Amino acid sequence: MHDSAESVFLADCPARLAIEIITNKWAVVVLFALSRRPCRHGELVELVGGISRKVLTQTLRRLQGYGLVERRTYPEAPPRVEYRLTDLGQTLVEPIAVLTDWARSYGDAIVSFQEEAEEESAPGG
Repeated sequence: MHDSAESVFLADCPARLAIEIITNKWAVVVLFALSRRPCRHGELVELVGGISRKVLTQTLRRLQGYGLVERRTYPEAPPRVEYRLTDLGQTLVEPIAVLTDWARSYGDAIVSFQEEAEEESAPGG
């Protein structure tokens, strides 16, 4: 029998899946953007600064594959496509908000630490 901390290292541990999802550079940002309302592809490109259309498409497909995002096509001319969180995707909104709050609270401390470490490792520092 393994305790919960040790089980994270097992190949079939559910925590690995969660970590795989949230460590993707863009997944959390896209999920958070969709937590506000359904969006079209172009709207998401504007909301998520720095993401290319290609990477956004790849991210949305990956999130669809996890069952976190759904793609809806509306029979209009021209066709309209929206992305929205599924009920399962909605369950990640609160944990993402907690991580966001943590980043707001401690982000400056991390940046300061990184800057100090760079100064110390610089020649003559």
